[in-house]
Amino acid sequence: MITKFYERLSNDLTQLLENLIDHNVTIEVGEAPINQIFKVHSYILQSRSTYFKKKFDETPFNENYIKKLKISNISAKMFNFIIKYIYGGTISLENLEISIIFGLLIASLELDLDELVEHFQTHLVTNNASWLKLNFAQVLQTSYHKNLEIIRSFCNNIISKHPNIIFESDNFNSLPENVLISIIELDDLQLEEDKIWDYVIQWGRAKNPTFPTNLNEWTSDNFLTLKTTLKDCFPHIRYFNISSEKVVEKFYPYQQLFEPKLWSDINIKFLAPNKPISATILPPRKIISSTLPSRTTLIPFDIISNEHALEISSWIDRKETPYTAENNPYEFELLVRGSRDGFDVKNIYEICDKVSKTVIVLKVEGTREIIGGYNPLEIRNNIYRQYFYSKDSFIFSLKTENLKNSIVSRVKNFNSAIYYNPSRSYLDFGSALNLRGNLITRKKSYCGTANYEKQIRSNEDEFSVKEFEIFKISLLK
Repeated sequence: MITKFYERLSNDLTQLLENLIDHNVTIEVGEAPINQIFKVHSYILQSRSTYFKKKFDETPFNENYIKKLKISNISAKMFNFIIKYIYGGTISLENLEISIIFGLLIASLELDLDELVEHFQTHLVTNNASWLKLNFAQVLQTSYHKNLEIIRSFCNNIISKHPNIIFESDNFNSLPENVLISIIELDDLQLEEDKIWDYVIQWGRAKNPTFPTNLNEWTSDNFLTLKTTLKDCFPHIRYFNISSEKVVEKFYPYQQLFEPKLWSDINIKFLAPNKPISATILPPRKIISSTLPSRTTLIPFDIISNEHALEISSWIDRKETPYTAENNPYEFELLVRGSRDGFDVKNIYEICDKVSKTVIVLKVEGTREIIGGYNPLEIRNNIYRQYFYSKDSFIFSLKTENLKNSIVSRVKNFNSAIYYNPSRSYLDFGSALNLRGNLITRKKSYCGTANYEKQIRSNEDEFSVKEFEIFKISLLK
């Protein structure tokens, strides 16, 4: 039996980095004026990274027996995080912004740290899928690095199910050719073949902006240039899975783009379907249904509207403008409704125990106000009164006929963001939205001012509710 003392080893090596004993390498990281010099040990770095082994082999020692390197495309902040991993083998992503984690992924690729690359990919896909969707164009282009299989699979899955996320994006025409090809070769791309043809032509024409807008004004040279532009895309079009009507509508205007033999085979296939042809017939795409998946879902709202839901979704991701039905990444699953499940707060704890990422909305009795809050934490039914940390929770008052604009109030005291007290039927967002007992029969709930940025009601009067709902927020599948 082998006993492994990895924790002690990690601590000792981390101390070696901090104490700078016998360093023989200095690395200047970042660009002036925020660059930083790191003093490190070549034998540790080159044993952990092929990038550093190659760099050290190429770099001679100076007269002081020190090797000097410069890395300008990685920030000092990120390199400090990575160098601690190299020495101690530990990382902590807690409280890091998602953009920083994504930047660390790119830096780890640069430095050939395969273990970190896999870890960051898994973390982002598992915990930050909505951010990846919001920054999809950037993520997609990055995903085609050979070592980003997890991110690439994530992107391909989204594109297959929701092709408009890329084909209708503002960045479509600027996609690199290899990215476009990787998309149109997907067997399960949920898009009719004639529309794929249209997008490929659109992309090719965008690469040749001087062409006449009117196709009838094109010269033979224009068609030849476009044919050359798209030569590597054409093999992935499934020409024989398009109806004869679409062939006439889509292909005939561009027949000069086709090789003579392929054009002949396309015509033969639709004029004499049983006659053999020499062209390769690619299998049809695996379209799930004739109706493509929608970016919207039917939501069982009673208190709020779809517009309210889009507004709440945008607040979750800190978007300045609300999502639309087409780009909203979230769905709302109804968990609790007061008129159906009871109005006592203890029912919330019982039904929603261990459920995270919830939104509660309440219709205030007698005022027509709609207020609520977003709780990213697990609801806990087995604890004795306790505050919990969150930097992402918020409370709100939604726009109604009596309120001109919605109000969102984010947590400012992270340590007192959420308060659970199941034994007394209390559920609080700090002290800013406080739910007490039976919400319909007891007029004891109230909105205060502590721990969140602003009040969501004009007063702190106690209130009861006419109805309330709780939704589980999750990413659209």
